[in-house]
Amino acid sequence: MQHLLATLSLGLLIGLAPVSTGQAQSGPAPAAPPPQMVKVSGEIVDTWCNVSGLMFGLGTAHYQCAVWCTLGGIPVAIRDKDGNLFLILKIENDDLAVNSPRLARFQAHEVTVEGELLERDGVKYLLVTQVADDKGVINMTHAEHGIQPFGQ
Repeated sequence: MQHLLATLSLGLLIGLAPVSTGQAQSGPAPAAPPPQMVKVSGEIVDTWCNVSGLMFGLGTAHYQCAVWCTLGGIPVAIRDKDGNLFLILKIENDDLAVNSPRLARFQAHEVTVEGELLERDGVKYLLVTQVADDKGVINMTHAEHGIQPFGQ
């Protein structure tokens, strides 16, 4: 019996034994719908602080932290007025979407972009072909929330 348990444990560790998750395996995921051309407006945010809620993740209060997160590899998104996040996979001809100095410069800016929208499992991804408008930083939140990540 000990040999059987040891063999099963080893198999689980190296992925040889089947594991029941209680859900039927359904085969390959269904094909994603084709991308559609869209125009999206909103604030450029880092997704870690915006989604986690660890600190106030919008506007001037969060600008410095958002730059650090972006350059550290945290994905960048556009947050529209309804709170929807559009994860930026590529911006114009920039090959970097992660650690992109260009995206870091856009942090906290209110922008309108055009590009391809891809949606998978409820997540919206953008391949930005053009930054149509950049209003700069207009969401002045530092007086109320301090400068993140340090607060007041």
